[in-house]
Amino acid sequence: MPFSRELWIEREDFAETPPKGYFRLFPGNEVRLRYGFVIKCIGYDAASDSVRATYYPDSKSGTSGADKYKVKGNIHWVSARHAHAAPVRLYDRLFRVPAPEGIQDLNPASMQVVTAQLEPALRDARADDRYQFERHGYFVPDRADPGVFNRTVTLRDSWTQK
Repeated sequence: MPFSRELWIEREDFAETPPKGYFRLFPGNEVRLRYGFVIKCIGYDAASDSVRATYYPDSKSGTSGADKYKVKGNIHWVSARHAHAAPVRLYDRLFRVPAPEGIQDLNPASMQVVTAQLEPALRDARADDRYQFERHGYFVPDRADPGVFNRTVTLRDSWTQK
């Protein structure tokens, strides 16, 4: 995956004022970019909602220098210059309750469409391909609408077993 000066990270991976036990990115903290370098947050600009960070060139995952950096958090990222925006359909349960009794139990959020920043390799995704978007679930390219991804399975089930 290409690395560049500007990166996209997931919103959940940064907190200006982190809660106790938060191991992701916040001012003064270091984290590893998954399969990449260790970075240190040196500031946050609320007006542009952008994080400023430095990286350690000798910290790339899989290299001999990477072992000297001990960080607690790993975050996902994609190069802003190389990423491409794509619609992603997030399907959820059709009903809000386990045993629906009628139309009033329909889940109004059973499908949400978001725009995601995807890694460059997904530009060439074929309808029969399957992907895991880490922490979000499993996705397939839409057969009728190339360039759109549909979530097929979430990673966690929010309904408890009885």
